[in-house]
Amino acid sequence: MNPWLTAVLAIVGGLILAWLLALAALLIVRPRGNLLTEAVRLLPDLLRLIPRLARDPQLPRGIRVRLWLLLAYLAMPIDLIPDFIPVLGYADDAIIVAAVLRSVVRAAGSEALDHHWPGTPDGLAAVRRLAGLPTGPTTQ
Repeated sequence: MNPWLTAVLAIVGGLILAWLLALAALLIVRPRGNLLTEAVRLLPDLLRLIPRLARDPQLPRGIRVRLWLLLAYLAMPIDLIPDFIPVLGYADDAIIVAAVLRSVVRAAGSEALDHHWPGTPDGLAAVRRLAGLPTGPTTQ
C-alpha cells in the first residue's frame, strides 16, 4: 500500500477516534435528569454570564483563562455535533458549558455566579442546580 495513503488513513482514523472519545466524555459529564434541558434553555443567559465572569478581575487568572477558552470554543463554527441537528446540536455546547461552569463555581464560589447572573431568579436557581450548588435564597 502507498505510504501516503497509509498516513492519510491513519490521520483520518485518529481524528474519528478522537471525535468518538470526545463524544464519550460528553456523555460522562452531561448533567443528569432534566438539567440538560434546562441548560439548553438557559444557554442565552449563560452566554452573557461567561464573559462577565471572564472579565471579573477578582477571579483567579486560571478561572478567567478557562472561561475565555470556553468562549473561544463556543465561537468556533466547528462543533462535536453540528448545531443544525435539532436539540443534539446545542446539547454538546450546553454540556461543555455546564462542565466548565461546575469547575468555575467550585473554584470561585457561588458569590461570583450570583453577582454576575444576567437572567431571572428562576434561571439562577436552575444554573445553581446545574453547577451542583444548593438552590437556596441568593442575593443579586
